[in-house]
Amino acid sequence: MNKSILFCSLILLVIKFNRISAQIEPGTFVARPEEIDDVLINPGIGFTTFQRFNGDTLTTLRDNSGWTEGYPIVYQQAKQNLTNKNHPQTTIAYWRVYWQYLEPEKEKYRWDLIDQALATAEERGQTLILRVAPYGTVQEDGSDRGVARDVPAWYREMVGKNMNWKYNNPVNRWVVDAEDPRYVEYFGGFIRELGKRYDGHPALEAVDLSIVGAWGEGGGSEFLTQKTREALVRAYTDNFKKTPLIALLTDEKTNKYANSQANVGWRVDCIGDLGFWAKDQNGWTHMYDYYPESIIKFGVKDNWQTAPISLEICGTLYSWKNEEGYNKEQVKYIFDQTLKWHISSFNAKSSPVPPEWEPLVNEWLKKMGYRFVLRKFSCPETVKRNSRLDFETWWENKGVAPCYKNFSLAIKLKGDKDSAMFLTDADIRKWMPGDNVYDNSIFIPKDFAPGDYSVEIAIVDRSSRKPKVQLAIKGKDAEGWYNLGKIKVE
Repeated sequence: MNKSILFCSLILLVIKFNRISAQIEPGTFVARPEEIDDVLINPGIGFTTFQRFNGDTLTTLRDNSGWTEGYPIVYQQAKQNLTNKNHPQTTIAYWRVYWQYLEPEKEKYRWDLIDQALATAEERGQTLILRVAPYGTVQEDGSDRGVARDVPAWYREMVGKNMNWKYNNPVNRWVVDAEDPRYVEYFGGFIRELGKRYDGHPALEAVDLSIVGAWGEGGGSEFLTQKTREALVRAYTDNFKKTPLIALLTDEKTNKYANSQANVGWRVDCIGDLGFWAKDQNGWTHMYDYYPESIIKFGVKDNWQTAPISLEICGTLYSWKNEEGYNKEQVKYIFDQTLKWHISSFNAKSSPVPPEWEPLVNEWLKKMGYRFVLRKFSCPETVKRNSRLDFETWWENKGVAPCYKNFSLAIKLKGDKDSAMFLTDADIRKWMPGDNVYDNSIFIPKDFAPGDYSVEIAIVDRSSRKPKVQLAIKGKDAEGWYNLGKIKVE
């Protein structure tokens, strides 16, 4: 090789090496927080309580295999200790209630029932997911049990007793004719009024987009005419613009139409069915057949990027163990599938977790939703007053979904003589699983007292400016701020 070429190559190599090794400029403060492995209780993710709240006795059934749904909440006296026995602590309460209880008389609404549920959720450190189901399964023997699960009495009297329509599944029945224009007028009308009153309520986590079928699960939605389908879907999408909507995985036309109208999440109500009814259904199961294929065919595969995925157990964890005979490998398989589908929250129907499965559940909770690790924070060691403090951050989201709440990343400078908090314009809703970088600057006021300052960081509520999200790092103080180290203000 020509000596001059070799010399130039060596010079370029030295320059390149020096650039790489000198990326952190002298006088730069660098913090690399230590990661923790704790289960974090954060807004909008994790287990939910069902028809109950944190601190309640979650189930009264001895075999832990049943649950209640569809009825007004039976409130329990609040306790000082809001922990849940044999059930993860939660930030979400889920309530499914039949239409008849919220509109017992035509156009006379029991908003007080929803107001009380929202207020109680807030008192227990939770928000509320709500589904108004048009009806449940209805017995035709005239028993009170059947009546209690029907559409409102005034609506039944209006449309008549006939319950046999095009969709007539013996379990998930289509109890009223959704093609009767009065169904869109009155059930759709109730949903419109619900949205007008509660859209954007700070304690309302999400609303299920429920249109037909027992328990509001969408049974028979594939038989709706497009006109009826659109009218029922738009009762939600036209009136819930701030509160997230979560649509049941019902049929291709309904889910795709809902997607065309809004950023809609999705849910299913039978997570864990590896063969509950396989003998009667030619081997068909929800987990092996319906969910993996329908998520793609119905066009909801990427919905998780902008709206939450909230899933519900089939049976209970104890029925998985005692009736289905699931082992730990099968349970892990189920959990892993939900992570693949980018789950944020899970309704276990307020049933306890078998002790031997608690380690599996805890590992699942560490991945469910979002989990933010601050990997690096850097800024100058010294900053002058009346000037900018430039900073760089690298975050890792070790969960499977973003945070869907518009919280703010905040930086606090805390000293003996002065302190200030600075809100950034970081949009944490775009921090997808994996690495995320956010660089910006804050301005140090000219009247800021000189001295040494602790640099603290937190993800805060925009209104209260109080920390809302726990990070998976060490250094949290009693108020929820994370101390990164010290810099000097001159």
